Amino acid sequence: MKRVNTGIPGMDEVLHGGIPERNVVLLSGGPGTGKSIFCQQFLYKGVVDYNEPGILVALEEHPVQIRENMKQFGWDIKKFEDEGKFAIIDAFTYGIGSSAKKEKYVVNDPNDERELIDILKIAINDIGAKRIGLDSVTTLYINKPMMARKTVFLLKRVIAGLGCTAIFTSQISVGERGFGGPGVEHAVDGIIKLDLDEINGELNRSLIVWKMRGTSHSLKRHPFDITNKGIVVYPDKVLKIK
Repeated sequence: MKRVNTGIPGMDEVLHGGIPERNVVLLSGGPGTGKSIFCQQFLYKGVVDYNEPGILVALEEHPVQIRENMKQFGWDIKKFEDEGKFAIIDAFTYGIGSSAKKEKYVVNDPNDERELIDILKIAINDIGAKRIGLDSVTTLYINKPMMARKTVFLLKRVIAGLGCTAIFTSQISVGERGFGGPGVEHAVDGIIKLDLDEINGELNRSLIVWKMRGTSHSLKRHPFDITNKGIVVYPDKVLKIK
């Protein structure tokens, strides 16, 4: 089975070699756990280290802000957009504002799953994308909870059918059980949960792979850090939460 390297130090060891190609992985966690950074690092490193073009579907943040946030880690994606190796699909602004009018790919109604999927198909074909990041799927099931699972299945069919591997972020509340979204966790191929827990008066970051179709993986909870160059996972360490 062909695997996709995450581009995140230590993560491929946790996954016993990387994410199986064409899998759609749900990256679930509460506020401040690093979901967006993980997703962006997966896409950026895909372009830089593996020559795999990527697409970020922005549902919760302005594309201009995303570019600025990524620069904080040294990830300047604008040049790759200009080279046709990276694309942002603006599903946040509804095309409103002068900055939004400069975006190449705009979803005018993110609640229209057909429009979202049609633009995603166009972008994938335009740049020959191999990696997709969707941040976040929470927006889909908040707006249309009854349609969320169907939409995820449609997205998964398009993404896998066109040979891409994807990460969908999912927001959950602090202390919430599950992974976010009614039934969404059953529609994806893998689930990685990011946590931020207080232990002995200090916040500790950790992740655990709950499932990953097509591969074995570590069943342990591994600590990770967010550095000025992105996320680093420690596969040889285990964090115990009391």
